[in-house]
Amino acid sequence: MSAKAVSVVEANALIEPVANKIRALTGVACYGQGDETLANTVGQLLLQRGQTLSVAESCTGGGLGQLITAVSGSSAYFWGGIISYDNRVKEGLLGVDAGVLASEGAVSAPVAEAMARGVRDRLNTDWGLSITGIAGPEGGSDAKPVGLVYIGLASADAVMSEELLFGSERTRDLIREVSALSAMNLLRKQILAKGESEEAYPPHQWAVLCR
Repeated sequence: MSAKAVSVVEANALIEPVANKIRALTGVACYGQGDETLANTVGQLLLQRGQTLSVAESCTGGGLGQLITAVSGSSAYFWGGIISYDNRVKEGLLGVDAGVLASEGAVSAPVAEAMARGVRDRLNTDWGLSITGIAGPEGGSDAKPVGLVYIGLASADAVMSEELLFGSERTRDLIREVSALSAMNLLRKQILAKGESEEAYPPHQWAVLCR
């Protein structure tokens, strides 16, 4: 949105009614305005509730942790993470069952959920957030193509996962970036949902930035 006026104050006054309408229409899909970032928004939600977060990453290779720690003061709520590329790390450090890895594969909903549960338990945080997927360009198959990503999220009373398919036409870096952002958005929606009711927001709903 943009507006032309003789001053910034008047321009903002013209924009605000439209911004209010957009916020009303988009609801939970709108996470911020202006220079707000998704990571900053999630950080503020965690701070307001006195909650902590840990992450377990595979295909993003630390990108999720980097996104979180780009926010100044994130050490108040982010306790750390585990980059578990090899299955032995998933088993040994995160407690993912070897049988599940063998039957479902590392890129699967059960493994994403086990990773989230494992990192939450081991780092003793309120939330555990995980990502496992195939960022490409190699490693895909007909059953599990490049761009397939699973996000896991664990709290004290629930564990859930979300399946996302970003497509093989996107670059490796872009798949990793949108995977990290999607994980943060899933966490954001679940934090908000717990503040309103026990029924979570639909995991597939995308966030948009209102400007």
